[in-house]
Amino acid sequence: MGAFQKLGRTGIAGAFEKIIVVWALAGGVVLLAVVAVNIYSTLGNMWSSPFPGDLELTEIGVAIAVFSFLPFCQITDSNVTADIFTSKAGPRLKAFFALIASIIAFGFGLLLLWRMYYGMSDQREYEYTTTILQIPIWYAYIPVLISLFLLSIGALITLSENARELRGKT
Repeated sequence: MGAFQKLGRTGIAGAFEKIIVVWALAGGVVLLAVVAVNIYSTLGNMWSSPFPGDLELTEIGVAIAVFSFLPFCQITDSNVTADIFTSKAGPRLKAFFALIASIIAFGFGLLLLWRMYYGMSDQREYEYTTTILQIPIWYAYIPVLISLFLLSIGALITLSENARELRGKT
């Protein structure tokens, strides 16, 4: 089953689902921009016209893109799993493991949101910037924090759905 087949929620969950999908697509655009910078930089190096700061932009762009995909993976149940351990398990046990996974994702999202916020505050307070382009490092934290917030919301949505599914299997 494809990831997009698991979409289609309604109400507030549906609204957040749409936001999460758009956010993941925006992360894809950022990743395409990183690829374009790297292609330009590679070609520029061949013609003695390198792209200054390409490594800095790649680091920032890839970090933003990776974090932007986390909420989408959660909401579509597309996270990496070790199905070999549950292939012969019954539906109730699988539903229980899905519930546990949503709880862990929710806790992970909140913990990272909390700590990354303080990381951003430190980066801002000490005025850290990238070496070549002098981009303030804390700028990259803003989309990461949004991603972690959306991951937490996505985990709450799947947690609720998994709890309902587990109750239905009793």
